[in-house]
Amino acid sequence: MPFTIIRNDITEVAADAIVNTANPKPVIGGGTDYAIHKAAGPELLEARKKIGEIHTGQSVATPAFQLSAKYVLHTVSPAWIDGKHREEELLRKAYDAALQLAEKLECTSIAFPLMAAGTYGFPHDLALSAAIRAFTDFLLDHEMQIYLVLFNARAFGIAGSIFDDLKSYIDDNYVAERSEEEYLSDAYPQANLSRRERAGMIQRRRRKERESIDGDGAVGVALPQPAIPEESRASAASLEDILRQHEKTFSEYLLDLLKERKGKDSEVYKRAEVSKQLFSKILNNPDYQPTKSTVIQLALGLQLDLPQTQKLLEKAGYALTRSSKTDLVVKYYIERKIYNVTFINEALYDCGLPLLKTGLKA
Repeated sequence: MPFTIIRNDITEVAADAIVNTANPKPVIGGGTDYAIHKAAGPELLEARKKIGEIHTGQSVATPAFQLSAKYVLHTVSPAWIDGKHREEELLRKAYDAALQLAEKLECTSIAFPLMAAGTYGFPHDLALSAAIRAFTDFLLDHEMQIYLVLFNARAFGIAGSIFDDLKSYIDDNYVAERSEEEYLSDAYPQANLSRRERAGMIQRRRRKERESIDGDGAVGVALPQPAIPEESRASAASLEDILRQHEKTFSEYLLDLLKERKGKDSEVYKRAEVSKQLFSKILNNPDYQPTKSTVIQLALGLQLDLPQTQKLLEKAGYALTRSSKTDLVVKYYIERKIYNVTFINEALYDCGLPLLKTGLKA
């Protein structure tokens, strides 16, 4: 079940639980805390006083009183200092605590503000990334409707500002060179060109390259073959020795990555949005050749960093390059530790680029 980003007043959202960005002490703070207390009535503060102090990363529940929700989950997020004081770790802990508490209370829906992005000064892109990662991981094994509620136009513009930053990132990094063989192929079956059109484009390009090499425009002229020197024949004889030194295949390397990580393999293919059948097919065939989209999705499912993603792509004969805008979008989100395939596909769609899409074949 996906999560939803909406623009609304969180006090008016119909959800079983509403998350309050609470002050550690039982007092009413500003922003979301003030709005929730005002809508819930004075009883909320009295219930909050009975709880006492709440530590950063913790979440506790009270009744919602005059709100339409059943519960208010008072959750303390960290203030941003400089990024070197476990801020991201503590913010993720706060999201996890609220989600686990909602599950314990048997809630079917929960509404979050973008925690720590207001008066606590968290950078907007990091705050959004923390929320997306927490929601994505939780929804792998749980059924719950999650709302990320952004109240005013400036707050709702956070998602838009992230997208604007993405476009700027693409403009700054894109180089106008690309490989038709790789990107106009079955690796992205949803490309606008038909198979025949793609094949024709590649043939025309290769013909032009041959003509430029021939000089006189002749195509298909048989050239005399030079004699092979003795030392070259000796080198060719050692080719078998070289081939014996080949590294692990993509499938074998993927198995190694799965053994190194903690957790269930099912978490990987669910997060990657790859079918169980395809995942098993890849693992059971050492020579399986996946598409680039499949490799990227598996890297997202494994939550690999950029060098690890490049290594996994290399095993399948691919790479992320600045000559592909699709690659730049993927790199942008991996660098920000956003591994949600649906979220990345939304960005690709908005940019008019092919989506990451894998069916039963790859």
